[in-house]
Amino acid sequence: MGTEPTNRRNFIKSTTAASAFTGFMPSRVQAKSSAAKLNIAAIGIGGRGAPVIKRSAGENIVALCDVDFDRGAETLKQYPKAKRFKDFRVMLDKMDSQIDAVIVATPDHTHAVATMEAIKRGKHVYTEKPLTHTIWEARQLTEAARKYGVATQMGNQGHSSEGARQTVEWIRAGVIGEVREVHCWSDRPLRGTRFEQKMYWPQGVSTRPVEKPPIPSTLDWDLWLGPAPHREYHPDYVPFNWRGRWDFGTGALGDMGCHIIDHPYWALKLGYPESVEASSSHINDETAPLASIITYQFPAREGMPPVRMHWYDGGLKPPRPAELGPEDEWLVDGVLYVGDKGKIMHRSHGGKPTLIPLSRMENFKRPAETIPRIKGGHEQNWIDACKGGRPACANFDYSGPLTEVVLLGNLALRAEGPLLWDGPNMRVTNNESANQFIQREYRKGWAL
Repeated sequence: MGTEPTNRRNFIKSTTAASAFTGFMPSRVQAKSSAAKLNIAAIGIGGRGAPVIKRSAGENIVALCDVDFDRGAETLKQYPKAKRFKDFRVMLDKMDSQIDAVIVATPDHTHAVATMEAIKRGKHVYTEKPLTHTIWEARQLTEAARKYGVATQMGNQGHSSEGARQTVEWIRAGVIGEVREVHCWSDRPLRGTRFEQKMYWPQGVSTRPVEKPPIPSTLDWDLWLGPAPHREYHPDYVPFNWRGRWDFGTGALGDMGCHIIDHPYWALKLGYPESVEASSSHINDETAPLASIITYQFPAREGMPPVRMHWYDGGLKPPRPAELGPEDEWLVDGVLYVGDKGKIMHRSHGGKPTLIPLSRMENFKRPAETIPRIKGGHEQNWIDACKGGRPACANFDYSGPLTEVVLLGNLALRAEGPLLWDGPNMRVTNNESANQFIQREYRKGWAL
């Protein structure tokens, strides 16, 4: 990056303990037989929506909704019989009885309102990561999914991977002993190789564009804004560069944390942290910083010791393990678990778990499989749950609390720390002003 992040906070230990609810509740919505096809509607059909819809196309795709039909043109072409809408509220009203399940793949700031509209109508829901834009929204969706008994799944596809399951089994079998330290990192918002990197989307930008170009004729800008505060259209926001702007996105941590933090959160049964601190490059109210380091402190739980977990982004990384030779790969993004009997490293999405030093892999006898494997992929896992199967692996009882933990890091970036966290009550206990970032006000006409 050329510059070091500015330390604004010092870490502090606390004695406040918290734990996340991760139990399962079976669907109370009448399930179709495994042979019957679901009628699926999709909200957000370009970008991330397109591949999710494609992997669900063995069912009936009956409705497609997007605020810009040009953005979703390819998807519309593939499903010519599906009815088209620009406003998901209109779609759900008009086609209520014709829809069994809904895919939500909009920008982060509209995930919660679209998902809640579907849940309240008794529709099963698959929502892309991060599940929500704020901590409060994640809690509301988790509770609503339980109340209405629908099958849910967050789009952190790596949770269905073989590598994720192996990592959890190795950790819990004690292959590297007790784990007290974890490092998670991503190059976002940068992208590229270690020799050449470029900005994937803008962060560290404190100003908004002043030009007022015309709104494209195919785009309904007011619907795109949804619950976010009004601002004038500019191509700097759509279709992709919204990710780093606080009004719409959740920055590098929100984008990649639900993929990368997912695995240690699962393997170590982390639940809620008791405290969080952040250090970063320049902070402003418009966008996330260029680079940051966030440290979560988790209490002891279920016989496991306390864990300190570090998150790095913007090209920052933990120190390279001394056990790696100069020819060994040091990942662009991934996770490093430090145990008292060794280390494990894997890629984002749980890929290629590896013992360190690498020589340990030569005669490594893998522990017995104790976690069910996912057949057919992440989307199929959700579809099976919609049809009465066991709950999807990243259902909201799991992914809601995970999202809360991820987004707590963004709260730490925006507030003075260190922060002591009461997870069950969603409160910072030592800095009242920080609590303003737990929930947001919605623009008039929009509500959760």
